[in-house]
Amino acid sequence: MNRQRRVLVLGLAGGALAAAPAQALETPRGAVVLTVTGKVARPNDGPRAVFDMAMLEQMPQSSFSTRTPWYSQPRKFTGPLLRDVLALVGAHGSTLRLGALNDYRIDVPADDAKRFDVTLARLIDDKPITVREKGPLFMIYPFDSDTALRNALYYSRSVWQLKSIDVL
Repeated sequence: MNRQRRVLVLGLAGGALAAAPAQALETPRGAVVLTVTGKVARPNDGPRAVFDMAMLEQMPQSSFSTRTPWYSQPRKFTGPLLRDVLALVGAHGSTLRLGALNDYRIDVPADDAKRFDVTLARLIDDKPITVREKGPLFMIYPFDSDTALRNALYYSRSVWQLKSIDVL
């Protein structure tokens, strides 16, 4: 188990994320691909937590294949679980305001991170996701794991070109 996984425990209290204090989050060395703001206990860049791709690659990875409305065939998505990223930054809010490179924004219940294996995919079919292909990060739900996820509500919560999470 790596150091980052041991230092923070994520729990839910009344539907809100709650986090235990932990050591400082490392500083990115490369280009920032994800910024987490708002109610975070472990910022590494002023009041926010920022990640480069290497930091996300070092986290435990989740993979699943699923059908989506955006691809004609099932695709394999790989990246850290949303719940692990939120735990790492010490998120303690009940809503996540997601932002994309194309200025798409949506509010998502933080509880989704606990209930489902929502993944911040950095790979599709084992290849890095380019901006043109909906990357570099694609927050995606495992639609084929639960029929309740196969609807417009959860499709709208899957954000490609994800760049920011504001914890409210």
